[in-house]
Amino acid sequence: MLKYILLLLALPPILLLPLSLSLFLLLLSLTFLGFYLRLRCISRRINSPTVAFFHPYCNAGGGGERVLWQCVLSVLENFPTATVYIYTGDVDAPPHQIIDNAESCFGLKLPAQNVRFIYLKTRFLVEAKCYPIFTLLGQSIGSMVLGLEALCKLQPAYYVDSMGYAFTYLLADLIGCDVISYVHYPTISTDMLGKVAAREETYNNTSTVARNPLLSSVKLIYYKIFARLYSAMGAKSKLVFVNSSWTKGHIDELWQVPDRTTLLFPPCNTEKFLQISGPRSRRVVSVAQFRPEKDHKLQVESFAKFVEKSGRRDVRLTLVGGVRNQADRDRVTSLLELTRSLGVEELVEFKVSIPYPELYQILSDSLVGLHTMWNEHFGIGVVEFMAAGIVPIAHNSGGPKLDIVVPGAGFLASTVEQYSDHMTRVLEMGEEELENMRRRGRDHVKGTFSDETFRKVFMEKCVGVLDMDLQWIVEEEEKEEEEEEEADCN
Repeated sequence: MLKYILLLLALPPILLLPLSLSLFLLLLSLTFLGFYLRLRCISRRINSPTVAFFHPYCNAGGGGERVLWQCVLSVLENFPTATVYIYTGDVDAPPHQIIDNAESCFGLKLPAQNVRFIYLKTRFLVEAKCYPIFTLLGQSIGSMVLGLEALCKLQPAYYVDSMGYAFTYLLADLIGCDVISYVHYPTISTDMLGKVAAREETYNNTSTVARNPLLSSVKLIYYKIFARLYSAMGAKSKLVFVNSSWTKGHIDELWQVPDRTTLLFPPCNTEKFLQISGPRSRRVVSVAQFRPEKDHKLQVESFAKFVEKSGRRDVRLTLVGGVRNQADRDRVTSLLELTRSLGVEELVEFKVSIPYPELYQILSDSLVGLHTMWNEHFGIGVVEFMAAGIVPIAHNSGGPKLDIVVPGAGFLASTVEQYSDHMTRVLEMGEEELENMRRRGRDHVKGTFSDETFRKVFMEKCVGVLDMDLQWIVEEEEKEEEEEEEADCN
């Protein structure tokens, strides 16, 4: 660590100033927020064992929100008289709308009378667009301000972070909350450090930085300091859940609390996909947002190589995905231009932001599923492929490699040649071999990634922390029954 400090001191003032200022602001924020919480909040703690989930985007309707609502349902199934609070920044959505949206998206029946919302007004501080440089640090400081607002409005006995805002754990710990966390992916990982150290260009390490030794050194120092802070914050969690073996490996290395860390795969909505049957066309499909890290370019190049080597023009590639902004739309345009340059334009179709029924129809008709994201923390799209009876060809890394694509249920690849060869193999399989592969994939999905499995494991691990709630509720119910009996006798 000493060599990085010396290197930091040797940096030009134009680079040293913003980095030092950012770190100073973070330390100042930690100190100020800690004292402020102690002075203002400790006297306002509610006198009951309340559970509160910190999920500022609870109305988004994505995979992370499915985790949230399954956790809430699990708590209420085991503690039916409890009240669960949700910290949310969805200030424009009334409670009934959020509950209705959860039921619509995930098919869950939530007891609305047991769920209450604490609305937060400073959510904008955790959005990346606010921090063009030192984004991780800026978002972390912003999350602490957001966490301060949350804890000033309600001080629960059990603080459950289901989005990965580790820098809020210190604040919750300072006022005596038991912190429980579900980590979808680490804010920073050793892989990110390795990419910067090797000066490799990636979606989060631009060519400008990768090609400049000085900027790379600055970024590496920044990442290492941030990783130390992230580790200290994560260690405040009393119980840690992670969504994949890949995530667990990084969290164990960074937070160093393996005895408190449990692998809990996220619940996947696969029931309708498991019902798909019938003949398939020779379609290769990809389902992923048009973001840079999804690497659609590799998919198009691999498909073009497959067409070139096999000479087949009877196979189609369908790219399904959503776009968030103009940058994503521009990415779709560049992919379309790539298909033209590779001579496969008439064989590739783009389905942008399509409704669910159309997606379901495409999956019902597809034979091969492509996934090309390097080190994806989990890979719910691959799970959905397998549930739908589609043979996956996934990237040989991260969650798909470690947890999802079991032997005999699909293939792993990392290069154009490997993807191309696997496409050829699947498309030349006989029906019996294909059916055996589908069956293995579906059996794995049903036994590993179901809602019931998730809720069961979540409560088995939480019961040691939440047992106080159960005991408190039992005692209160017994007391109420005794009072009712005395009233009847009188």
